[in-house]
Amino acid sequence: QVQLVESGGGLVQAGGSLRLSCAASGRTFSTYAMGWFRQAPRKERLLVASISSSGGSTYYADSVKGRFTISRDNAKNTVYLQMNSLKPEDTAVYYCAARSTGWGPRSIIPTQYDYWGQGTQVTVSS
Repeated sequence: QVQLVESGGGLVQAGGSLRLSCAASGRTFSTYAMGWFRQAPRKERLLVASISSSGGSTYYADSVKGRFTISRDNAKNTVYLQMNSLKPEDTAVYYCAARSTGWGPRSIIPTQYDYWGQGTQVTVSS
């Protein structure tokens, strides 16, 4: 069992930055691939970025490439999402998720993840 708790969301002006954190419980965090998803009102939940268990491989959605950076600290059981040059269209609830079956092409699919956090709201004003 893994429990995930996100933090760091808030209201920011366009062009600003935020850093999301996701703290995980349990001693097996380093064995999970991790993902950050977001869901805007009346839209589906989409992968923003994912990272392998070691941190050696990452994936970004085209919409955030060059602006967002995913990273992890396995010693602290935490995964991060650094978000720069934020745009109003980045407004959404952001969720972190843990996947036990590794990192790869199927990591973009929400149902491939075993555990989810409660989400943190990010609002970007224009």
